[in-house]
Order: sequence, then structure tokens, then C-alpha cells
Amino acid sequence: MATHNLIIGGGPGATNALETIREFDANAAITLVCDEPAHSRMALPYWLAGKIPAQHTHTADDAYFKKLGVTARVGERVVQVDPSTNSVTLSGGDKIDFDNLLIATGSSPMSPPISGKDLPGVQPMWSLAHTQSVLDATAGLEKPRVVLVGAGFIGFIVLNAMFKRQWDLSVVERESQVLPRMLDADSAAGVQDYLTSLGIGIQTATSVKAIKEEGGIKSVELDNGTVITADIVILATGIQPNLELIDGSGIETDDGILVNDRMQTNFPNIYAAGDIAQGLDLYRDQPAIHAIQTTAVDHGRVAGANMAGQDVQYPGSLLMNIADVCGLQCASFGNWDDPDAETMTINNSKQHIYRKLLWTGDHLTGAIFTGDAKDVGMLTDIGMVKGILQTKTPLGGWKEFLRENPFDMRRAYIGAGVAQKLVGTTLTGKPSQPRKFHFGGARPTASVGTAHAAFINTKSD
Repeated sequence: MATHNLIIGGGPGATNALETIREFDANAAITLVCDEPAHSRMALPYWLAGKIPAQHTHTADDAYFKKLGVTARVGERVVQVDPSTNSVTLSGGDKIDFDNLLIATGSSPMSPPISGKDLPGVQPMWSLAHTQSVLDATAGLEKPRVVLVGAGFIGFIVLNAMFKRQWDLSVVERESQVLPRMLDADSAAGVQDYLTSLGIGIQTATSVKAIKEEGGIKSVELDNGTVITADIVILATGIQPNLELIDGSGIETDDGILVNDRMQTNFPNIYAAGDIAQGLDLYRDQPAIHAIQTTAVDHGRVAGANMAGQDVQYPGSLLMNIADVCGLQCASFGNWDDPDAETMTINNSKQHIYRKLLWTGDHLTGAIFTGDAKDVGMLTDIGMVKGILQTKTPLGGWKEFLRENPFDMRRAYIGAGVAQKLVGTTLTGKPSQPRKFHFGGARPTASVGTAHAAFINTKSD
């Protein structure tokens, strides 16, 4: 009899798990339960910015589920998990039995203690419905006035989308700096200066005391006495894992569901992945929640492989955040905030360039970057730093080379053998496969330019 794998959720952890199960086991039964259409939360800002239609945020459809042999119950919600009977209960009362269960229910916005937070036009920006609500609320307004409460990673992803629409933007952050869980004080000061130069209002070290409304116009009152007028207010004050469905189940939790290196909970046939899973951290001794898409993908693939009978161990998630902040690229990796690390720092405040490498011996253990895209992303420096950190490669003499040549990451990356290590590394023991879903059945296309010939043709006489 085929093993029945039940997956709760529709984000990247869930979809990558079901594809991995099918990759290893053609006969397994797979059921997916999700209260929203399967989609990528990281694509929502592109919809908000008007760069893609709503449908392009979706990562699965009926044809996809049918092709993979998945029974999809979209629009339904699991309200209880019972490990003693290997079953779950849905909100409508139905029960589903399972052999293996993956909980990938993600997280939800935290509700701050602000008077007026329930007024129309005051909301988070986290779901498909939230995005549609913001677009509806701003329809017909030539230049909507927006106050963003919270200057963290999620808030700034939303800020970037609204900046692309040229809305009138203000940011309020209770910490003393923007991006407090991503950047140090010096790099954050450069980001704040950059945003101010674009005409974006920044208020730090203050909180929203109350939000009031008169005639459809909102007044956001701050603790420091400032009052900001707004058409809409976006609350981006943090997220928390969706743990309600496991209340009383006996599944062990801390901040999230505790998992081992196979993504198993304390019940071996119950797994967790993504924002809800608190698992191995590549650079810290304590289990951590990394609410980022790359970790959710890794979690889903490892969980899916093990649910399909493989023996795959996860080395741990690399903490990283990469954000386009209104044209300024910002990134941090690993132990970027380690007070005991040796540091190498470049800070060009005039051009908003900041680089900080953190070291333990000759091991690079953390990094912070801010700067123009051509200096941070186009040169692939952040990708090479990510590879160095993921492989934990000792850089030896290349450490001193980087001290003298901090913009020549490529030479150290290749010279220390990082590229060679990555080529031979797989997460599940076999090469990863392309996603099985393509919107509307379209296939990606690529064209090869004439310059490509210089790299592949032999020299002619």
C-alpha cells in the first residue's frame, strides 16, 4: 500500500517537499491542504509594484497538482493535529489520516498594541488578500501617502515596492536605526541617509502612539510628538509562527516547532519546514527560525526526501537577508552581529558603500554589504560570500589578501577552492531539479549572444 504523505501549507517549503517526494517515490500518495492558493510571498511586492499580475505570484495550479498526482484541498484549513491517531482535523470537520505529515504553515503578522490599528486602511502587507486590499485602497489616488510602521526586512521589501510606484512614503521604527536585525549601526546610518535623500521620511527611536481618522484621512501620532498624515498605514512590526493547529498535540516547540537535522519533530513521522520550523543554524549553537525563502526551500527538500524514505541530513540554515532598498542593495550573512569577531570594514558614506567582513581565525563567519547594485550584486560578491560561508572554507592567506583588496572577492573565492567544493555539493544526494510549475504552461527561454562564441569555440587559423 502506498505511503500517504500529508502536507499542510502552500508556500515554498510545501511545494518543494511534494516535488521532492515525487522525485524519489513515484507511487507515494500526496495530499496538500492549504487555506490560500499556493504562492510565493516574496513575489507579492512585485505585484504591489505593478511589475507582475496577481496570477504570477502563484506557484501551483490544478494542472500542476494533477501532473504530480497530488490531491489538493485548497481553501481548507487544518485546525488540529493528532499524532496519537496520525490524523488531522479540518475546519469543516473532515479528518485525514497520514503516514507522514509535513507542517509548513508559515507565519503571520504580529498585531502591535496601537490604538486605531483596526481602522480601515490600516493593515499588514503579508498575504494575497492584504496586497489586493492595499491596491484597492490606493486606486484613484494620484500619489498615496503611506506610513510604514516598522523598518525591518519585511517592511523594507514593501517600501521598495511602493517606492517604485512613486508614492509619498514615511517610515516609523521604534529601534534607534533602520533594519535593526539585518545591519549594524554604521551601515544602517548610510541607508537612512540614502532614503532621506530620496525624500522618504524616516522616524527612528519612536513608536506610534495612536492612529486616528477623520474624513478618510489618517493621522499617525508618534511618541515624540510628530503627527504624520496618511491615506493608508502598513503595519510591519514582526511575524510569528502559525502554531495554533498543534496546540495540545505534544509536538515540541520553543519559538517554533523544534526539528532535527532531518526536519523531524519529536514524532519521527511528523516534519516541519519553513517559517514555523526551528532548526539547525549553520553558525550558531542554538536552533533558530530563519523566516526566509531559501531556508524554506531547503527545509522542504530535506523533509520531502526523508518522507520518501531517503536518509538526508541538513547541515543547517545560513542566516541571510538580501534586500533592494529603493535602489540601494543591502545584504547580511551569518554572524553579522558577532561582537567578538575580528572585522574588516570599508565605509564610504558619500557613495553609500559599506562592506564589513567578520572573522574567526581564518574563517569568514559573517558579512554586511550595502551599495549600488553594480558593486554588490552584479559582481556576484554577495553570492561568493554566501558560498564561502556555506562551505565553511578556511581562507588561509586569502584573509590578508582581502584585507588589502576587499573588492576582489572573486580571487579569494576561487583560490581557496570554494567553487570546487560547491560543485560537488548536493542537498539531497542528487542534483536539484527545475521547478515543475510554469505559469500558463509556458517554458522559460534563453538566447545565446554572439559573445558566447569566444568562450566555447576553438581558435581558428
